[in-house]
Amino acid sequence: QLVLVESGGGSVQAGGSLRLSCTATVDTSSRYCMAWFRQVPGKEREGVAGLDSDGRIRYADSVKGRFTLSKDNVKNTLYLEMNSLKPEDTAMYYCAADILRLRCLTDYRFLGHWGQGTLVTVSS
Repeated sequence: QLVLVESGGGSVQAGGSLRLSCTATVDTSSRYCMAWFRQVPGKEREGVAGLDSDGRIRYADSVKGRFTLSKDNVKNTLYLEMNSLKPEDTAMYYCAADILRLRCLTDYRFLGHWGQGTLVTVSS
């Protein structure tokens, strides 16, 4: 049973940095894609960064150059390094994964496994 557990959220000032972690309870080194999404109240969940099952990394245009996605397959942990944070990055951040799917940075409704979320607050 795949369970995703996020950590690393918090409150920072604009321009600051945070690193989010998403640890999986099963080996996701092959056949799985993974991604980070975020959501603010009243808006749809949006993709932030994703790791395709073939290893390709994708970013939303809004975070390119500021966020870096990486994965430690030994620890089964996906990381999102967030730099130069802006107030508009404030959201609940969710980790997602799916098996036998190439790309997770897609419509969130297609993905089968989600973490509980971790809150990121960026103040101006």
